[in-house]
Amino acid sequence: MESRELSESMEQLEKDGTLNPAPAQEAGETVVENVESGEVAATAASGDSKYADFSKENLVSAFEELLQKPLDDIKDEVTAIKAAFIQIRKGEIEKEKAEFLAAGNEESAFAIKDDPIEARFKELINIVKEKRTQQLAEQEAVKAENLAKKQAIIEQIIAITDDPDNINRQFSKVQQLQQEFKAIGPVPASSDSDIWKSYQLANEKFYDLLKINKELRDYDFRKNLEIKQQLCAEAEALDEMDDLIAAYKKLQELHEKWRETGPVAKEIREDLWERFKNASSVIRKKHQAFFEERKSAEKENADAKVALCEKIETISTDGLKSYNAWEAATKQILALQEEWKKLGFASIKANKALFARFRKSCDDFFAKKADFFKTMKEELAANLAHKLQLCEKAEALKDSTEWKTTTEIFVSMQKEWKTIGPVVKKHSDAVWKRFNAACDAFFESKKKLSNNAHAVEHDNLKQKKELIAQLNQALESEDPKEGAAKVRELMNMWGTIGHVPFKEKDKIYADYREAVDKAFEKFDMRGSRANLSNFENNISQMSSDKANFERDRLVRIYEARCSELKTYVNNMGFLNANSKSGNSLVKELERKVEHLKEDIALLEQKIKMLDDKS
Repeated sequence: MESRELSESMEQLEKDGTLNPAPAQEAGETVVENVESGEVAATAASGDSKYADFSKENLVSAFEELLQKPLDDIKDEVTAIKAAFIQIRKGEIEKEKAEFLAAGNEESAFAIKDDPIEARFKELINIVKEKRTQQLAEQEAVKAENLAKKQAIIEQIIAITDDPDNINRQFSKVQQLQQEFKAIGPVPASSDSDIWKSYQLANEKFYDLLKINKELRDYDFRKNLEIKQQLCAEAEALDEMDDLIAAYKKLQELHEKWRETGPVAKEIREDLWERFKNASSVIRKKHQAFFEERKSAEKENADAKVALCEKIETISTDGLKSYNAWEAATKQILALQEEWKKLGFASIKANKALFARFRKSCDDFFAKKADFFKTMKEELAANLAHKLQLCEKAEALKDSTEWKTTTEIFVSMQKEWKTIGPVVKKHSDAVWKRFNAACDAFFESKKKLSNNAHAVEHDNLKQKKELIAQLNQALESEDPKEGAAKVRELMNMWGTIGHVPFKEKDKIYADYREAVDKAFEKFDMRGSRANLSNFENNISQMSSDKANFERDRLVRIYEARCSELKTYVNNMGFLNANSKSGNSLVKELERKVEHLKEDIALLEQKIKMLDDKS
């Protein structure tokens, strides 16, 4: 049989039961046995079996060990193993199919893979079935043999009643036959009632129709009367029992004893039987009402469990994005589980299906919760790593004196910190204090420097005022060359003086420009002044990036001019000005040196303007 056929076979076994017959009562079958079988199945279906956590291999091993024991001793164990195995196998097949469909395959193309463990399990089931079949066959053979023995005894009793002349001599023989009849085991259920009636008729005919020793007959009748009256009293007492299952089982035992007890006097026979039958009827009606009530209760329990299944299925995990949201939903799930535990059993078939449905919803929820917590743990770890990186970066920069650039970096890091998600609570305060301490250290240093810079700016203001006074004093020079040189020297000095207080910046610069303009006018320095004015107009329209690029370019030119000036000055040291040609060359070099100095001074002014702009 293929794996799929075996699964279907096991599903059928699950419905019908290999070791447990269908629950419909047969003659001689006790209702307690029937209920006990149902309780075993219900236990297996609800997952309370000791085999619930066994693997397939362990179940097969346990099954094989059980087969070493008598069949009647292991039927409940086999039922529990079978239920556990089928549950595992169904789960594997559902998983195979889900993976098959997830891979993009057509459902019609799905075929269950062969499972050697399942094949072995089927072999064990077949062994049980074969043993059971063999056992039933042997039991039926024994019952048929018992039927033949009882029929032979009845025929002997009938033969004795047909010989009334020797009846007194045969009384002990009949008693012996009666004991033999009682000692014989059960017969086929279909013949049980008929053979008992035949036996009763033969006995009654023996006592009623034959004239036996009256004293012996009366003694037998009295003894039977006492037994049957006691049986009636016990049957009537069953009405007081609260356990209807036990009462019904006891009633069956009383009926068996009644059947084994001989007749009573004919005149009281019917009344005595009517008493016993009425007592039995009370218990049977109660028993029937009990099972009808239980069936109704099972229906109510099934409806309640369906409602719980529907309720738990409405709990969506899509909107659960925080720990608190998940914990609130978890409380709902746990509350529904507590409600489920308070409900009684539904019918065996319905209870099993509903439990699987409810359990699936719970398992799906807690699996998604586990995934969420795993993801959150990873995110929290990533957030912590990110914040630790910012801490390290902040600590590395906290002593920087590049105030403008570093300030921008710190502001950027603070903004970035706000965009990072939370971290584990035990690290949250520590990592924040670490980052904040580095930020505070930098800005505190900057604040102290700013206070010092304020004093420096006032000193710079004083120096620039003095320089403007020197410019105005240079205007009194009558030598244009000497005056221009002094002005350029003062202009170079101006470029070396740092910032002044912001509110004084425009005024002091205006005074400086006014003095420079007068000097340029007096000493004919308009070319340089015009150059600076044009450059100042140009940089006012430059972007920050372009201004930085222009500054780099001017610095390179400045360095080249300084190098060239140094070369000329060195060369001049090797020339002899005594000759006519030497004197001419020295003057040329002096002219070039002056031009280079003017260029260098102009470049310094332009670089200073660019620095002031930034």
